[in-house]
Amino acid sequence: MTRRQLRPAAPHSVWRAGWLRGARRVASPNFGPRPAGAEIDLVVLHSISLPPGEYRGEAIERLFTNRLDAGAHPFFETIAALRVSAHFLVRRDGGLLQFVSCDERAWHAGASSWRGRADCNDFSIGIELEGLEGDDFENAQYERLAATLSSIAARYAVRAVTSHSHIAPGRKNDPGAGFDWGALARRAHDLSVEFIP
Repeated sequence: MTRRQLRPAAPHSVWRAGWLRGARRVASPNFGPRPAGAEIDLVVLHSISLPPGEYRGEAIERLFTNRLDAGAHPFFETIAALRVSAHFLVRRDGGLLQFVSCDERAWHAGASSWRGRADCNDFSIGIELEGLEGDDFENAQYERLAATLSSIAARYAVRAVTSHSHIAPGRKNDPGAGFDWGALARRAHDLSVEFIP
């Protein structure tokens, strides 16, 4: 099996064309095809809150679906024209949203590099955590993230989970010092993946 190939689907698979059953689907137009032969072997963790430090609104969904009102908040003026997405968003209460099929290339990493390979969007799955860099994350988020990683690893040849800051050093800092990598590793101890902050 090449790394591009999917793992065999289990009976009653939780996946359908790259969409995870149980995640609320909010389809983003901001995606494209992965390059032929791309290795889907990395998960990149991000953090986001819109406006910064505010939670539970619809602004993240609106940003990823190109519907963010630039006039709704001064900060939105600086980002409303961006065309970005992630595969998943884990809310503060553990709710899971999916914006792009994992079979497709979401626009989450930007200029990035992983172990000598540039453009991590080509071969990674991006997961946003609702939170602010430096702040703590909720137990429900760690639980949902571990479960989501388990589902991903059962379907894709993921070898490592890392931070946006690791693949874009000096440019990005998320998910930040408040993210507890040990807490995630303890909850996902049965996965054969590396956790690399």
